[in-house]
Amino acid sequence: MFDSFPNSPSERMDRPTYHADFYRIRRSGIRFQNKLERGQNFKERGFASWEAFAAGDWDSALSLADEKREAYAQQFREAAQLNILERRLRVVEFPVTPYVQWEMFVLRLRVELGDNIRVLDARLISDIERERPVPEVVILDDVVMYEVQYDEDGNAAGANRFADRALIRETSAGFDALYERGEEFHSFFDREIAPLAPPVIAYH
Repeated sequence: MFDSFPNSPSERMDRPTYHADFYRIRRSGIRFQNKLERGQNFKERGFASWEAFAAGDWDSALSLADEKREAYAQQFREAAQLNILERRLRVVEFPVTPYVQWEMFVLRLRVELGDNIRVLDARLISDIERERPVPEVVILDDVVMYEVQYDEDGNAAGANRFADRALIRETSAGFDALYERGEEFHSFFDREIAPLAPPVIAYH
Protein backbone atom coordinates (compact mmCIF):
# COMPACT_ATOMS: atom_id res chain seq x y z
CA MET A 1 0.00 0.00 0.00
CA PHE A 2 1.42 3.37 -1.12
CA ASP A 3 4.54 1.51 -2.31
CA SER A 4 5.11 3.67 -5.41
CA PHE A 5 4.58 6.97 -3.66
CA PRO A 6 8.03 7.68 -2.13
CA ASN A 7 9.95 7.49 -5.44
CA SER A 8 7.44 9.15 -7.75
CA PRO A 9 8.28 12.42 -9.52
CA SER A 10 6.33 15.52 -8.61
CA GLU A 11 6.18 19.24 -9.25
CA ARG A 12 6.71 21.53 -6.26
CA MET A 13 4.17 24.34 -5.93
CA ASP A 14 4.15 27.24 -3.51
CA ARG A 15 0.96 27.81 -1.56
CA PRO A 16 -0.78 30.31 -3.91
CA THR A 17 0.04 28.18 -6.98
CA TYR A 18 -1.20 25.04 -5.24
CA HIS A 19 -4.47 26.67 -4.24
CA ALA A 20 -5.06 28.05 -7.75
CA ASP A 21 -4.35 24.67 -9.33
CA PHE A 22 -6.49 22.85 -6.77
CA TYR A 23 -9.56 25.01 -7.38
CA ARG A 24 -9.11 24.90 -11.15
CA ILE A 25 -9.10 21.10 -11.15
CA ARG A 26 -11.85 20.89 -8.54
CA ARG A 27 -14.20 22.82 -10.83
CA SER A 28 -13.28 20.86 -13.97
CA GLY A 29 -15.79 18.02 -13.62
CA ILE A 30 -14.09 15.64 -11.16
CA ARG A 31 -16.18 13.10 -9.24
CA PHE A 32 -14.45 12.90 -5.88
CA GLN A 33 -12.01 14.59 -3.52
CA ASN A 34 -10.20 12.56 -0.86
CA LYS A 35 -7.95 13.88 1.88
CA LEU A 36 -5.65 11.75 4.01
CA GLU A 37 -4.41 13.70 7.01
CA ARG A 38 -1.51 12.18 8.95
CA GLY A 39 0.47 14.93 10.75
CA GLN A 40 -0.20 15.50 14.43
CA ASN A 41 1.03 19.08 14.86
CA PHE A 42 0.26 21.98 12.53
CA LYS A 43 -0.17 25.73 12.79
CA GLU A 44 -3.13 27.57 11.30
CA ARG A 45 -2.19 31.20 11.65
CA GLY A 46 -4.99 33.61 10.86
CA PHE A 47 -7.73 31.25 12.06
CA ALA A 48 -9.00 32.94 15.23
CA SER A 49 -9.88 29.64 16.87
CA TRP A 50 -6.36 28.29 16.36
CA GLU A 51 -4.82 31.56 17.55
CA ALA A 52 -6.85 31.34 20.77
CA PHE A 53 -5.87 27.68 21.15
CA ALA A 54 -2.18 28.53 20.65
CA ALA A 55 -2.50 31.31 23.25
CA GLY A 56 -3.90 28.81 25.76
CA ASP A 57 -7.47 30.14 25.75
CA TRP A 58 -9.33 26.87 25.29
CA ASP A 59 -12.84 28.21 25.86
CA SER A 60 -12.38 30.93 23.25
CA ALA A 61 -10.79 28.47 20.85
CA LEU A 62 -13.89 26.29 20.95
CA SER A 63 -16.37 29.15 20.63
CA LEU A 64 -14.42 30.80 17.80
CA ALA A 65 -14.36 27.62 15.72
CA ASP A 66 -17.89 28.45 14.63
CA GLU A 67 -16.61 31.40 12.60
CA LYS A 68 -15.82 28.88 9.86
CA ARG A 69 -19.42 27.64 9.67
CA GLU A 70 -20.48 29.64 6.61
CA ALA A 71 -17.21 29.06 4.73
CA TYR A 72 -17.49 25.31 5.28
CA ALA A 73 -21.18 25.31 4.39
CA GLN A 74 -20.38 27.13 1.14
CA GLN A 75 -17.67 24.56 0.35
CA PHE A 76 -20.16 21.72 0.77
CA ARG A 77 -22.83 23.50 -1.25
CA GLU A 78 -20.33 23.95 -4.07
CA ALA A 79 -19.32 20.29 -3.87
CA ALA A 80 -22.98 19.29 -4.12
CA GLN A 81 -23.50 21.56 -7.12
CA LEU A 82 -20.43 20.03 -8.79
CA ASN A 83 -21.47 16.48 -7.81
CA ILE A 84 -18.19 15.92 -5.97
CA LEU A 85 -18.04 13.36 -3.18
CA GLU A 86 -15.66 14.67 -0.49
CA ARG A 87 -14.11 12.33 2.05
CA ARG A 88 -11.46 12.84 4.72
CA LEU A 89 -9.57 10.30 6.80
CA ARG A 90 -7.88 11.64 9.93
CA VAL A 91 -5.14 9.41 11.36
CA VAL A 92 -4.71 9.99 15.10
CA GLU A 93 -1.78 9.00 17.31
CA PHE A 94 -2.07 8.37 21.04
CA PRO A 95 -1.74 10.14 23.34
CA VAL A 96 -3.70 12.71 21.34
CA THR A 97 -1.66 15.87 20.71
CA PRO A 98 -3.09 19.24 21.77
CA TYR A 99 -3.38 20.23 18.09
CA VAL A 100 -5.40 17.15 17.17
CA GLN A 101 -7.59 17.62 20.24
CA TRP A 102 -8.38 21.16 19.06
CA GLU A 103 -8.76 20.12 15.41
CA MET A 104 -11.32 17.48 16.32
CA PHE A 105 -13.72 20.21 17.42
CA VAL A 106 -13.27 21.93 14.05
CA LEU A 107 -13.82 18.63 12.25
CA ARG A 108 -16.94 18.06 14.33
CA LEU A 109 -18.34 21.28 12.86
CA ARG A 110 -17.49 20.07 9.37
CA VAL A 111 -19.25 16.74 10.01
CA GLU A 112 -22.28 18.61 11.35
CA LEU A 113 -22.42 20.46 8.03
CA GLY A 114 -22.17 17.31 5.95
CA ASP A 115 -18.49 16.36 5.61
CA ASN A 116 -17.67 12.64 5.37
CA ILE A 117 -14.90 12.21 7.93
CA ARG A 118 -13.63 9.03 9.51
CA VAL A 119 -10.88 8.60 12.09
CA LEU A 120 -8.19 5.92 12.15
CA ASP A 121 -6.12 5.01 15.19
CA ALA A 122 -2.48 5.09 14.05
CA ARG A 123 -1.78 1.98 16.11
CA LEU A 124 -3.99 0.01 13.74
CA ILE A 125 -1.73 0.74 10.76
CA SER A 126 1.64 0.18 12.41
CA ASP A 127 2.21 -2.69 9.98
CA ILE A 128 1.69 -0.35 7.02
CA GLU A 129 3.90 2.33 8.54
CA ARG A 130 6.92 0.19 9.36
CA GLU A 131 9.13 2.15 6.93
CA ARG A 132 7.31 5.49 6.67
CA PRO A 133 4.03 7.15 7.62
CA VAL A 134 1.16 7.02 5.17
CA PRO A 135 1.30 10.08 2.89
CA GLU A 136 -0.41 13.38 3.63
CA VAL A 137 -2.33 13.83 0.39
CA VAL A 138 -5.30 15.44 -1.31
CA ILE A 139 -6.58 13.44 -4.29
CA LEU A 140 -8.83 14.91 -6.98
CA ASP A 141 -10.36 12.01 -8.88
CA ASP A 142 -7.67 10.29 -10.98
CA VAL A 143 -6.56 13.66 -12.37
CA VAL A 144 -4.14 15.06 -9.82
CA MET A 145 -2.80 14.43 -6.33
CA TYR A 146 -1.11 16.84 -3.95
CA GLU A 147 1.25 16.00 -1.11
CA VAL A 148 0.70 18.92 1.25
CA GLN A 149 3.94 20.47 2.47
CA TYR A 150 4.73 22.28 5.72
CA ASP A 151 7.70 24.29 6.89
CA GLU A 152 9.79 23.36 9.91
CA ASP A 153 7.43 25.36 12.14
CA GLY A 154 4.33 23.47 10.99
CA ASN A 155 2.88 26.15 8.71
CA ALA A 156 1.33 25.22 5.35
CA ALA A 157 3.89 25.82 2.61
CA GLY A 158 2.44 24.55 -0.65
CA ALA A 159 2.38 21.06 -2.12
CA ASN A 160 4.06 18.53 -4.34
CA ARG A 161 1.84 17.88 -7.38
CA PHE A 162 1.57 14.39 -8.89
CA ALA A 163 -0.05 13.76 -12.27
CA ASP A 164 0.83 10.08 -12.93
CA ARG A 165 -2.60 8.44 -13.13
CA ALA A 166 -1.31 4.98 -12.22
CA LEU A 167 0.22 6.41 -9.05
CA ILE A 168 -2.95 8.34 -8.26
CA ARG A 169 -5.10 5.22 -8.70
CA GLU A 170 -2.74 3.21 -6.47
CA THR A 171 -2.82 5.87 -3.77
CA SER A 172 -6.60 6.18 -4.08
CA ALA A 173 -6.93 2.43 -3.57
CA GLY A 174 -4.83 2.76 -0.41
CA PHE A 175 -7.03 5.61 0.77
CA ASP A 176 -10.19 3.59 0.11
CA ALA A 177 -8.85 0.63 2.09
CA LEU A 178 -7.93 2.78 5.07
CA TYR A 179 -11.17 4.76 4.91
CA GLU A 180 -13.10 1.51 5.17
CA ARG A 181 -11.11 0.69 8.33
CA GLY A 182 -11.75 4.12 9.81
CA GLU A 183 -14.21 4.75 12.61
CA GLU A 184 -17.33 6.89 12.35
CA PHE A 185 -16.40 10.38 13.51
CA HIS A 186 -18.88 10.90 16.33
CA SER A 187 -18.22 7.55 17.98
CA PHE A 188 -14.48 8.31 18.04
CA PHE A 189 -15.02 11.87 19.21
CA ASP A 190 -17.39 10.93 22.03
CA ARG A 191 -15.11 8.18 23.33
CA GLU A 192 -11.61 9.64 22.85
CA ILE A 193 -11.91 13.43 22.63
CA ALA A 194 -14.92 14.64 24.62
CA PRO A 195 -13.63 13.28 27.98
CA LEU A 196 -10.21 14.97 27.67
CA ALA A 197 -9.26 17.87 29.90
CA PRO A 198 -8.27 21.12 28.12
CA PRO A 199 -4.79 20.59 26.64
CA VAL A 200 -1.61 22.11 27.96
CA ILE A 201 -0.34 24.37 25.20
CA ALA A 202 3.38 24.53 24.44
CA TYR A 203 3.34 27.07 21.57
CA HIS A 204 5.39 30.24 21.88
